[in-house]
Amino acid sequence: MATLLKKVWESVANRASSSTGSALTRPRLTVESSLGDFDGIPMDVLMQIVKLLGPKEAARLSVVCKSWKLFVSDNRLWIYFLHQQLEPWDSIFFSETNLRKGCPVSLYWNGRAFSSHVSELSFKQIYSQRAQVTGSIIIDGGSGYCKFGWSKYPRPSGRSATFLEFGNIESPMYSRLRHFFATIYSRMQVKTYTQPVVISLPICHYDDTESAKASRRQLKDAIYSALFDMNVPAVCAINQATLALYAARRISGISINIGFQVTSIVPIMRKVGVEVIGLGALKLTGFLRESLQQNGINCESLYTVRTLKENLCYVAADYEAELSKDTRASLEVPGEGWFSLSEERFKTGEILFKPRLAGVRTMSLHEAVALCMDHCHAAELTGDDSWYKTIVLSGGSACLPGLAGRLEKELHGLLPQPMCNGIRVIPPPYGVDTAWFGAKLISTLSTFPDPWCVTKKQFRRKSRLSLMW
Repeated sequence: MATLLKKVWESVANRASSSTGSALTRPRLTVESSLGDFDGIPMDVLMQIVKLLGPKEAARLSVVCKSWKLFVSDNRLWIYFLHQQLEPWDSIFFSETNLRKGCPVSLYWNGRAFSSHVSELSFKQIYSQRAQVTGSIIIDGGSGYCKFGWSKYPRPSGRSATFLEFGNIESPMYSRLRHFFATIYSRMQVKTYTQPVVISLPICHYDDTESAKASRRQLKDAIYSALFDMNVPAVCAINQATLALYAARRISGISINIGFQVTSIVPIMRKVGVEVIGLGALKLTGFLRESLQQNGINCESLYTVRTLKENLCYVAADYEAELSKDTRASLEVPGEGWFSLSEERFKTGEILFKPRLAGVRTMSLHEAVALCMDHCHAAELTGDDSWYKTIVLSGGSACLPGLAGRLEKELHGLLPQPMCNGIRVIPPPYGVDTAWFGAKLISTLSTFPDPWCVTKKQFRRKSRLSLMW
């Protein structure tokens, strides 16, 4: 170790002497005990040497003496090493400072937001713990289709039909879930007992009625039962709205999910003002298909229409002004040929703001969001009203270009001035895979899986207690 350090020091010293020689005038390391031959090295140069050694050798230095232990425990050094990871540093910092103790919702007390104490964190310990986390299987059970993959992967490795529609819809939910999960594990070629599972729950029945609460509990219990009966060691089941917020590096705000059938507006941190409108991705795709047919363009499948929607459609900042522009654009769909669209490109997304264009009687998106924000404001649950002014979009159709800007504009025109200040609408941070990446943040935490997951023993015990009472 000493030989290696001396060689690195000689290299650094040679570079320093060949330039200005100012390195010797830099602040020196001052500690109670000695670093031996390295006492004369300026602290910032010494830090560069340890960075070159790498995390393993730096960790070994901590057992040499108290002075080395103090030096290599410096958070700046381990933040540097964390910067070298494949995962972006801002994601690591957000998750480790906000999520490592568990779901922030449970850490809200007396209307005060959870605040992490960054100064108390040991990033050396965090680095070590993250290196030992084996990861998990992530299953993002969307309302349209499901994305699944290994948390160590940069993105989902496969897609399938969602578990809400998987298999024979006449069969009980438990049977469908067992079949679904068995298929996922088979496709991933992973043994069920090896890793925890993080599963995102589709935002369905997301309101405060007793029947909706019962439906959510029934779905969650069926998921736990199916996975634990397959010998999965631990399960974290969390809704997509929360995961989308985490992917945007937020712990509070309003999450808008444009799902397959409906669009849900869900405040995170406070279960108040939840709104659901009967417009989803299926309605947008169907409206585009009807518009194309009226212009004599016939598509063989909804897949083709969806491809055109995802690649050519957008949301106009000013609908009336857009009508007078030439917006024609073309796309070649493999196996189907070339398609040319004009007004259909922006009229498809416009039905989110003018549902009557598609013959739908429901609130528009901006009206539903404004109503949700008004409920949050009226509840006066916290002195700080900025938490619900952050709005995060998720879902495939939420990726339409221009949607975030248009929604922000409509909200400014609809809400009173005090509520408009500070509103920010964030597009899906990771596109259609936003919820999957929110689950990835949890799966790679230094404290995972303990604060987030339920074990089979805990689930069975909870079930027995529920029966007793």
